[in-house]
Parts: sequence; structure tokens; C-alpha cells
Amino acid sequence: MTGKAIQVNSEIGRLKTVLVKRPGPEVENITPDSMERLLFDDIPFLKIAQQEHDYFTDVLRKHGAKVLYIDQLASETLALSGDIRNKFIETFLDEAGYDLGTTHDTLKEYLMSFDVPEMVEKLYAGVRRNEFAFSNDSLHDLAGRDAANPFLLDPLPNAYFTRDPQASIGNGITINHMTYKARQPESLFTEYVMKYHPSFAGKVDIWRDRDYLTRIEGGDELVLNDHVLAIGVSQRTSSKSIEGLAKELFANPNAKFDTVVAIEIPHNHAMMHLDTVFTMVNKAQFTVFPGIMDDEGKMNIFVLHPGQNGRIILEHHTNLEETIKEVLNLKELDLILTGNDDPIISPREQWNDGSNTLTIAPGEVVTYNRNYVSNQLLREHGILVHEVISSELSRGRGGPRCMSQPLWRDDL
Repeated sequence: MTGKAIQVNSEIGRLKTVLVKRPGPEVENITPDSMERLLFDDIPFLKIAQQEHDYFTDVLRKHGAKVLYIDQLASETLALSGDIRNKFIETFLDEAGYDLGTTHDTLKEYLMSFDVPEMVEKLYAGVRRNEFAFSNDSLHDLAGRDAANPFLLDPLPNAYFTRDPQASIGNGITINHMTYKARQPESLFTEYVMKYHPSFAGKVDIWRDRDYLTRIEGGDELVLNDHVLAIGVSQRTSSKSIEGLAKELFANPNAKFDTVVAIEIPHNHAMMHLDTVFTMVNKAQFTVFPGIMDDEGKMNIFVLHPGQNGRIILEHHTNLEETIKEVLNLKELDLILTGNDDPIISPREQWNDGSNTLTIAPGEVVTYNRNYVSNQLLREHGILVHEVISSELSRGRGGPRCMSQPLWRDDL
């Protein structure tokens, strides 16, 4: 590996480079009939969502971060050669269920008729059945559930949550096999950028690629320090994936990680990822949603270490605070409870991403302004809070951490 294109050895080092995706036409291609399948609870107003996202990225730039856009990087990658573009489209169509045939051929011809940036925008936005005329000879496109879908290629409205298709870990990355079909194409863009874009090709360790069948998403992957990861066992990440990633990291001489903390959280839509209920905001300070613990304050937690002959050593824990203190070698730990543990405010603000803080430097975070109780509590605990606006962005169930993938953080 020549040089380094990624450096993320903590959740809290000064954020220098970050990957995002501005909401685009894909958001307006959600309908009431498709909302659930596309993992949305409501349909955002695109114009306002874009204004809110621009405000968010302006805050990041103001505080020293270089902002990169995944769709722009994908366009630059696919413009490198016709061969790269052809392989990408073939893979995209194959994963969408279109192997050789009239629909495949016509879709490919249609997509390749655009210039590259427009083609990338179209792939995110989706392709409607009525966009072009063709003779369809595929039964599943003429009868049944697929035929009722107004899209030949579904939109990718979750793409502005760039945390999940991949996760930066140390000097490498996981390119994730995502849980739901609605999001799986997103990591294909990452794969091609990391493989071919001159800023990344040959400069990034791929700890785990998207060809694995077990599911994992970046919202569950937290880099606590340069040798400790926390990963959520959640609705979107399986225990098999965590164990597999741990084995790969422990065996890879380029990886420095010797501890993986698997934290099981409720498997539901409101708490889909670990970072919706637990985030690191300073060296010994975390936000946590109290609803992830039982009435006695206990949880199901496993600490994984490398054993002999590629085996994993498992330690079972039930106390989150004591576990984090142990793996990070801390004497004290400050757990800041979302919504101040109020039985009404806490779940309301967690639903609106009150725990989904993006730390841009030790003790300095970006949060949604709507979670004013949690924000005030952070300030009372000495955290510098930069609020960003959200009425539309949060309809997708994600906050500032969900909307950002750090590519470079200063080491502590």
C-alpha cells in the first residue's frame, strides 16, 4: 500500500476529511406505497432537505473539514474508462435482477446514453418504467409484484446517510453488505471509488468487502481508539459479521486492532444502529439512550480478543459503563443520557437522533437543533455543541453521524 488515503483511529480526533451525499431526486421518488420498502417513515421535502444538508456541510467546513461527495467521486471514477463504466453498470444491473435479456440490454443502453455525472445521478434517482419505450420479454416485469413497481431501478433515497455503506477503521475500510435490498447498491459506488479512483486506489486496506453474505452497516461500527472497536449487534448488523470482521482484523498484520466490543441493542427501526443510541463525544464521555438497558441497567455485551490459531476469545459482560472503562483503561466514565432520562423526552429525542452526535474534535460535536434537551445536557457536561437545522433530514431516521463518513481524523 502506497501512502495513506484514510486515517480514522478514533471517534473524536479532529475531523479533517469527510464523505457525504447531498439529497437529490431520489428523495422525491419515494411514494406512500414505497416508503416502507425504501425504509422511510415519511417523504422529505427535497428543497428544504437540501438546504438543511448544505447548512450541515457548511458547519463542517467552517470547523476545518474538507467535504467530499460520494456521487462526485463515483462520477470521476466511472469517467476514467469505458471498461470501468461497463463493468460497473453490468454489476449494478445484475444485482438489480436484470441478467441478459431485453430489459437488461435496453436499460444498459439507456444508462450509457447519459454523460457520466448524469448517469450517476440517474442511478441514485432510479429509472421509471415509462422513461423510455421498449419491448419487454421478461415475465416478472409484466406480471406480479415487480410489474406493479413504477420503477425498473428503484431510487436510493437513503444514500445521504453515508455512514452505513462503509466504515473507515484505522487506515482501512469495510465495504459493507447492507441488510436491505433498498440500500445494497450504495456500497457498490464505494467499492469502485476505493478500487479505481486515483485518490484511493492502492492506498486503502479493505478489511472486509461487500461480497460477504452476512450483513453489517457503518452505523454499528465505532472506532473507540487505535486498537478498540465497538460494534452493535443490531437490526442491521449480525453477530456473524462482527465475529468475521474481528478475525480478519486480528489476522491482518496491517491492522492494529486487538479488541472488539460487541454490544447488543434492541432490534427495531428506532434503534437500527448502535450510533442511534450510543456515541463517543470525548475521551471519557459518551451519549447513551437509557432504553437500551434492562430495568437493572444490564445489557448483553461480548469483548472479543485474538486467541491462538485464529480463534477468538470471548468475555461476557453486562455493564456498559464498566466494560467501556475496562477496554479503554479509564478510571472514570461520563455517560450522558439522551433526553436526561425523562420517560417522554428521552424516547422522543432518540427517535429524532438525539444520540446520533458527530464528534468533530474531542469534546466538540454537531447535533440536530430539535433535540434541545439533550443538547443542553451536553453543554452542562462541558461539551461544545454546534446545532444544525433539521425538519426534513430526520424523516429518514438519521442524524449528523449517520450523514457523514470520516475519511481522515487527526490522531489524538
